[in-house]
This record gives sequence, structure tokens and C-alpha cells, in this order.
Amino acid sequence: APPAERAVGALWSFAKCLGALLPVYLAGYYGFSISLVLLGLMLYIGWKHGRMEKVMRLKSAMYLLENEREFTTEKVFRAKRDLPPWVNFPDVEKVEWQILQQAWPFIGQYLEKLLVETIAPAIRTSSIHLQTLSFTKVNIGDKALKVVGVKAHTEHDKKQVMLDLYLYAGDVEINVEIKKYFCKAGVKGVQLYGKLRVILEPLIGDVPLVGAITMFFIRRPKLDINWTGLTNLLDIPGLSMSDTMIMDAIASHLVLPNRLTIPLVANLHVAQLRSPLPRGVVRIHLLEAEDLTAKDTVIKGLIDGKSDPYAVIRVGTQIFTSHHVDSNLNPQWREMYEVIVHEVPGQELEVEVFDKDPDQDDFLGWFNLKDVPSGSIHLRLEWLSLLSSADRLSEVIQKNQNLTTKTSDPPSAAILAIYLDQGFELPMRKGSKFPSPMAQISIQDTTKESKTCYGSNSPVWEEAFTFFIQDPHKQDIDIQVKDDDHSVPLGSLTIPLNRLLETSDLTLDQWFHLENSGTASRIYAKIGVLRIHLVEAQNLIAKDNFMGGMVKGKSDPYVKIKVAGITFRSHTIKENLNPVWNELYEVILTQLPGQEIQFELFDKDIDQDDFLGFKLSLRDIINGQFIDSWYTLNDVKSGRVHLVLEWLPRVSDLIRLEQQVLQYQSQQLYQNKAVPSAAVLFVYVERAHGLPLKKNGKEPKAGVEVALKGVSFKTKICERSTSPRWDEAFHFLVRDPTDETLTVKLSHSWGQALGSLTLPLKEVLSESGLVLDRWLSLDGALPESQILLRVTLK
Repeated sequence: APPAERAVGALWSFAKCLGALLPVYLAGYYGFSISLVLLGLMLYIGWKHGRMEKVMRLKSAMYLLENEREFTTEKVFRAKRDLPPWVNFPDVEKVEWQILQQAWPFIGQYLEKLLVETIAPAIRTSSIHLQTLSFTKVNIGDKALKVVGVKAHTEHDKKQVMLDLYLYAGDVEINVEIKKYFCKAGVKGVQLYGKLRVILEPLIGDVPLVGAITMFFIRRPKLDINWTGLTNLLDIPGLSMSDTMIMDAIASHLVLPNRLTIPLVANLHVAQLRSPLPRGVVRIHLLEAEDLTAKDTVIKGLIDGKSDPYAVIRVGTQIFTSHHVDSNLNPQWREMYEVIVHEVPGQELEVEVFDKDPDQDDFLGWFNLKDVPSGSIHLRLEWLSLLSSADRLSEVIQKNQNLTTKTSDPPSAAILAIYLDQGFELPMRKGSKFPSPMAQISIQDTTKESKTCYGSNSPVWEEAFTFFIQDPHKQDIDIQVKDDDHSVPLGSLTIPLNRLLETSDLTLDQWFHLENSGTASRIYAKIGVLRIHLVEAQNLIAKDNFMGGMVKGKSDPYVKIKVAGITFRSHTIKENLNPVWNELYEVILTQLPGQEIQFELFDKDIDQDDFLGFKLSLRDIINGQFIDSWYTLNDVKSGRVHLVLEWLPRVSDLIRLEQQVLQYQSQQLYQNKAVPSAAVLFVYVERAHGLPLKKNGKEPKAGVEVALKGVSFKTKICERSTSPRWDEAFHFLVRDPTDETLTVKLSHSWGQALGSLTLPLKEVLSESGLVLDRWLSLDGALPESQILLRVTLK
């Protein structure tokens, strides 16, 4: 090489060495601890190691794509199990769709146009910080999406064509720049491999011969992304969650039981294609294991230890985790799980065995315990077929009573498939605004939620749900529809499952009328107050560890309580594993089935708060009325929370109300300065008459605002009338009815005042049954202006 090039190379090597030593010098110069230097070095080594692994995987995949024939020829003289599926199994056809290679540059042009002209403007308008975002390079590479094998299933329904496509995608490069923050990021190389099932169904005797195309991944595809620019930080150990998040997004749409259905003809019953009935149920008995590998060794393996094994079982997106057995290489689990199987052939059972550790669980092996020197696992598997009649139901229920298992879920006798299609004419929100409905479907303690349909009172969900049923004679389906933003009930429905037993094919396909879906006066009959006293916690896990857990720290715990769309947050207690909060919260709830209270315990961190938690059923609290108990945190070795939960009874008379006011005012002070309520005030705004005209002589568009102690609600705005009708109800928590006043204001479209009144609650105390129900005159209006209210203390 010329002397100039050698000199430049030497200077570049010197500069790199200087750059590597500069952080060490600066740390010493500014007096930083050596532990910070070591921590930074460990992060850099971890990032470099992970990045090199990704690059090598992508290079290996590219080499295999370019030299597939030579690679296969070389492998043919080795073990047969190393052959690709199209060689090893004659029912998987080898394909090379050259049309994809031919069309790939034009697909790239379309993708670039889509990103630059459609997606980028949408991103720029979504946030003020992204107004300078642009795609600087979009290149999907020279390697086209490759279909490396096709398998056709001809043994099933003759009215469909079922194909399994073995896909591989790679060689993608996309760069993004945000000029405002001098930020560049991107992707260079994506490795995606998986088996995509494509179903052409139904076959029809007219063009286009196929009614619809349904596609899905039977298992989660494998994804590996090589990040560039600022997104290189995502390869740092502990931050590399981006690939998993992307895969979760794909799985929520394209991995069983989720399907993508594209209808090709009109008037097709898409629901049956998008959500067909499952093929059957597999009952898995996880019995025991023997001769497992000892992972908890001492002094780098010189002294053998034990393991604390537990098993993880997966079938598609259904995942079960057994309890862990302490210090045992021959554990006995004796647990039973049931999984719904949607596709046969295709779905597989995966079993992994781990060693439970405080920092990171060690992997002990796969099903059949591959990749470890010893160990086997004992399973008993049952295939349960689905029957379309209830003739053998009693026999199955009797048989299940004789099964014993250590899991909390009893064996099922049937499965219930619910297809939530659509709703019609749900109640509007206050102010005549459209609701954003979502549905909760509950059977006993199992609750599932639909997606939210924003801004519609006739939502279309088109979602399927499945439940395990132990005894249809004793179980009900509870459905509640509510507004997602404000958790306002929009209606409820209860269907006894024994109704299904009396129908043909055990199927109901019809419209159902929702209860509590008319005027609000019928809703509040089931309303009550939930009082939550967050007392303390004990033996919490120290989350703020250092040096990979070698140095134990403390936690800065706080609690979030979520119920009916409302979130309460406690204060943070610094560096304490046994915090005492002593805080009180109250919320008014409608007694609809399936509601839960979620308690989330966090450790306050600078970067991201760590989470622990548990859920409680509102039904259990209502049944118990008063619960003072310790609750154990889920999925941790220690930690519990002390709660006092009350479902407050209704006030029936004045004497009892006065007793409650005195009792609660004399109670202890709480850290969050909350005062317990003594009653609930229900205000039903029915109608008004004789309202004044606007200044221009037109009739007003009247609305009502009711307020008590800083809490206010507004009715809808009626069409132009001097005698508007609202038929809306509101409720307030009342601490002391002798000292509180209800304010009612009427206005035209929340502008010009139409009248008002103030109602001291002590006037309600003098009414029979604590109910005031009459016309009340308005101040600042015409002499004949009145409003009809029904005000009740309960």
C-alpha cells in the first residue's frame, strides 16, 4: 500500500484506541465511581455481542438463499433430518415463484410511494415532535419474498383448497430522519420465516371460482431485525423488546386464532370463515419429570446444586405456566390444562421446563427435553371431540367429577363459542354525542373484552370468543356494553346456558334486547358505593437492584387502582419494602356482571416503573359486603397487600343516615385527606316548561348542568323548545347532607342563562323516604319557568 494510505490507517487505528480510552479518562477526571465505568463497559459488550449475532444470522440466511442448491447437495450425504421439507417429505412441493422475483422492483416502488406519500404525512400530523419526519431511503432489496415450499391438504373439505406456504423474507433497508432533532434511524436487514396457511373457501361455480381468501400463521413466525442509526440502542440487552412488540402486533391479527379474511364475492357469510368452530379440545395432564439438569450449581459447577423447575405449555397463543417445585430434580406437578385446537393438521404442543431463579429463569429443555444432557417429562394427552347434541352431556359431567388436579380450573364438559356481530341503536352519550361502545362477556370469573368501536351507536364488532363450560345447567352468559371513554353502561344482558340445550344444533343466532339500555332512571336501581381502604404492604421484592442483582436495593412503591374506567393513584413511599399508605378511595358503581378491580403495584423508577399486581372480582366484594384481608401478589416469591373493601348498603331512613354521618366524621384521618361518604345522591332531570325565549325571539336549545361540592354533570342539549325533556340521571357522593347544596343551571347551548336554582340537601331530609319529587321554580327566568326533578338520598 502507498505510504499515505498506511499513514491514514495508522492514524485511524490510533483515533479508535483514543476514543475507547477517553470515557475511562473522563470518569477518572470527574471522580466517577469505577462501577459506572464497568456498567457502561458491560452494556457496550452486550450490545456489540447481540449486534454481531444478528449480523451473522442475516449473513448466513443470505448465503443460504444464494447457494441453496449447493447447500442442499452438501447436506444430502449427512443425516436425513437435515434436509429441507420439500426433499424429506414428498407432500411438500418445492417451489420457486419466479414471478415474485420479476415483480419485486415494482412492489418496492409501490411500497416507497405508500410510505412517502401516505404514511409519512399521517405520522407528521400525529405529533408536533414528528413534523419534520421523512423517509430518506426505502429499499426492499434484491432478494424477493421467497416461498420455499407449498403443502396442499386434500384430505379435508372438498369445497376448499388449503395450502401451507413456507415463507422467507429478508434484505430490506428503510431509513427515517427527524430533521428537527438531528435524529436518524432505520432498518437494514429483516429476517422473517414462518408457515402461512392460506385457505381458498368456498369454491363456487362462477368467476372468480373462490368466494374468499383466509390466511394466518399457525405459529408465531420468527423475526430478526438489524437496526441502524439511533435505533441501534434497541439491541442493548434489556432494551431489545422491539422485535417482540412487532411480533405481538403481527400475532394479534395473523396468528391463530386470529385470521385475515378477504371476501372476493358479495353476500358472503364472512363470520363463519373468519371465526369457524374449533376442531376440538386437547386435555393436557402435566404429571411429573425426572432426572432434570441441576442449574443452581455453586462455584461454577464444581458443586452440584438443585433446580426449582416449572413448566410452560404453549399451543398457539394459549400459554400455561405450572407452579414451581423447590429444590427437586424429579418434580411432581399433577396439573391439568385444556386448550382449544383450531387447526388440524398444523398446530403443535410445545413444552418448556425452566429453573425458577430470582434474577432470570434458567432454561432446562424443550418437549422431549432436547438440548440438555438428561431429563424427561411425563404427559398424558386426551383428544376431546366436539359433539353437536347434548345427549352425552350428563355422562361427561359425571366423569369430570372423578378427575383430580392441582390447578384451580376444574375440567370442562363443553366449550361455548360466541360470535359478537353488531349492536343497534345504543343510547347516546351526554350532549347527544355518539358513544364508543365495547362489550364485556363474562362466564363466572372469566371475562373477555371486545375491541372498541369509536363514535357509533350501532357498532360492528365481528369478533369471536370461546369459553370452557363446566356445567351448562348452572352457568350464565353475562354481557355488558359500555362506553369505553367514560365507562358509562349502555346496556346489559344475561342468557342462561340451559337455553342453548333446548335449541337445534345447540345454537342461538338472533338479536337480543339489552336491559338497562333505555332512560337512565332504570340504570341507577343497581348502583352502589365501593369503598377501598389501601392500608399497607409487606415483604415486597426489591426491584432497584444493582450489578445484575448482586447488590440488593430497595423499592419506591406506589399503587394504581383501576375500576370501571376510573384510576386512583397512591403517593410514592421512598425506599421501603413494607410501605404504609393508609389511603381511602370511593367510587359509585353499577352492579353489572363481570366487573373487576385491578390493583397495580409499581416501583417508581426514573426510566420505567416496574409492575406487580392482582385482580379482584366485584361480585365477591358485593357478596361479602365487608372484606379485611391480605392479598398475595401474582408471579413473585413474596409480597402482599392489606386492603379493607366495603360495598356500602343503601340508606333506608333519616335516623340511619344521621348515624352514618356522625360515624364517618369521627373516623381516623387518611393520608390522602379523604372523607368517607355517608350516602349517594341521585338526581333525575326529567323536563322543564315555560322557559324564556332567546334575545332574538327564537326558542332555546336548553341544557342542564347539576353540581355538588365541585363535581358537575351536564345533560344533552335538546332541540329548540321552551318545554324540553331530558330524562337523564346523575349521582353524587354525599359526606354531610345537612351542609351541602345542589346547584342546577339551565342555559342555551351552554351560553345564555335560562334560569337556575339551589337546593339545600337538608330539604330532602324532611321528605318522606328521603325522596323529593316535584316541580321547582327557576330563579332568573320567567315566573312560570319550572323544572321537574326527582332527588333521592340513598
